[in-house]
Amino acid sequence: MTSGALRVLACISLVVATGVPAAAPVSVFVDELTWAELRDEVRSGKTTVIVPIGGTEQNGPHMVLGKHNVRVKALSSKIAQALGNALVAPVVAYAPEGGVNPPEAHMRFPGTITVPEAAFEKVLEYAARSFRLHGFRDVVFLGDHGGYQKSLKAVADRLNREWAATPVRVHAVDEYYRTGEVAFAQALKSRGYRDDEIGTHAGLADTSLALAVDPGLVRIDRLHSGEPAGRPAGVYGDPRRSSAELGQPGVDMIVTASVDAIKRAVIRP
Repeated sequence: MTSGALRVLACISLVVATGVPAAAPVSVFVDELTWAELRDEVRSGKTTVIVPIGGTEQNGPHMVLGKHNVRVKALSSKIAQALGNALVAPVVAYAPEGGVNPPEAHMRFPGTITVPEAAFEKVLEYAARSFRLHGFRDVVFLGDHGGYQKSLKAVADRLNREWAATPVRVHAVDEYYRTGEVAFAQALKSRGYRDDEIGTHAGLADTSLALAVDPGLVRIDRLHSGEPAGRPAGVYGDPRRSSAELGQPGVDMIVTASVDAIKRAVIRP
C-alpha cells in the first residue's frame, strides 16, 4: 500500500473513531473562511490583508478576458503564503477601462467591462475601511493592470492621512506591477527577445506569465493564427513564442519583489 493511501486510511479511521470530521485546512482566501475562522486568523497574528485588483478586458484573440483576475489571485496567494501573516481578499474584477460613448481603448472589444474611476476608488476605499473595522493593520493593494496604478496610490494616500493617528496603514505596492512590466521584460530582452516581441499587452511577456499561472488562460492554437506579423487586433507585441517555461521566472520575480516590498512597507517607525 502506498504512503498516500495509508494517510487517507488514517484520516478515515480518525473520523470513524471520533465521529467528528477531520478539520479542513484553513485557506488564505478571505471568501473561503467563515467569519469565526477569519476572526481567529486575525487574532492569531494574520493582520495583513492583500486586496488583489485585476480587471476584465480584451487580451487579444488568444487570451481570456479574465486573465488579470486569475493571475492576480494566484500570485497573491503565493505572496500571502510567503509572508505567513497575510490573507487574500476577493479579487476586484471591475476597473476603469475607458469610455463607452464613444468606446475607447479596450472597450472597443466585446467583453471588456469598465467602471468610472471615482466608483473604482470608492470600492477600494470601502474594502480598506471594512478590513480596518475587522482588525487588520495593513491593507495591501496589488494591481495587475497598469492603467489604474495611480488610483491605488491615491486611495492609499487619502486613507493614510485620515488614519495618521491610528496603527492602520494602506499600501499601494507598485513593485508587483513594475516587476512584471519592467524587470521581467528586461530579463527576456537579455535572453535575446526583441522589444517589439516582448510587447506591453498580450505579447510574449504577458502571455508567458499567463501560461505559467494557468495554461487554460491561453488558446495555444491562436498564437500561430497566421495574422500579419503575429499581431492581431488588441495585441501589442508578438505572443507566438510564449511558453510557461518563459513565464515562470517572471512569476517568481513578481512574488519575490512583492514580498520584499510588503515587508518593508509594514515596518513601523
